Amino acid sequence: MTPITEVEGRRLALSNLEKVLHPATGTTKGEVLHYYATIADAILTHLRDRPLSFLRYPDGPDGQLFFTKNPPPGTPDWVEVAEVPRSSRETGEQVVVQDLPSLMWAANLVVEFHTPQWKADRPAWADRMVLDLDPGAPATVVECCDVALWLRERLAADGLDAYAKTSGSKGLHLLVPLEPTPSDEVSAYAKGLAVEAEAELGELVVHRMARALRPGKVFVDHSQNAAAKTTATPYTLRARAEPTASAPVTWDEVEGCGSPDDLVLRLGDIPARLDRYGDLLAPLADPAAAGALP
Repeated sequence: MTPITEVEGRRLALSNLEKVLHPATGTTKGEVLHYYATIADAILTHLRDRPLSFLRYPDGPDGQLFFTKNPPPGTPDWVEVAEVPRSSRETGEQVVVQDLPSLMWAANLVVEFHTPQWKADRPAWADRMVLDLDPGAPATVVECCDVALWLRERLAADGLDAYAKTSGSKGLHLLVPLEPTPSDEVSAYAKGLAVEAEAELGELVVHRMARALRPGKVFVDHSQNAAAKTTATPYTLRARAEPTASAPVTWDEVEGCGSPDDLVLRLGDIPARLDRYGDLLAPLADPAAAGALP
């Protein structure tokens, strides 16, 4: 029998709690749901008001993985759904997770949470910029950190503050809070930064996605600023053998990174880090911290 639990007055059926989702650690679905309940305040800060895309992995990372933007069949009527543009001619409905019951309902689907850089009430007007630093072997997150430090200084020269988080995979994300700006303008600025980084750090950086260019270098992926693109939401778990999280890190940690293992953050690490640091990405949700593109 599927257990029924009540979350802030909403009844939820939570299924298959003993199923192992992350085989390298034996992490069960029940443990994943407990994680999201524990860190709910932090992740909700970055989910709230943003249309969600889900990467679902109901049988773990070795099972079927599929990406969906549409509200799943059976979505409760109390889960918020927003009508957002899908293209220049089409719109579609997407879930917006606004509260703890909606978060737990979505987590029970077994998902990675992915969000755009804009909110549902103002599509294609970005209030943050992202630069996804993706290493090509034999480069690792150590080289990503070197690039991140250069980008941090370059952004500061334009009056913009950058914050770092792990991708939850092998790279690093830089996030910049912005005054709402058309996504195409943010995309153009981000591409310019990537091109400049390649010019300055040519032995280390590439700004184009072509696989042949990437071995041993860090690809500065600026494309996720396009209005149609999404990025792993802060604190989401990833569909990996281990329950790694895409979670914020301090600049001291970035500067001190000497091994890829230094910036691997797992499910069990995050509550203690929130107790110690609070939400290091809180400025992303603070209008007073937003900068203007030059």
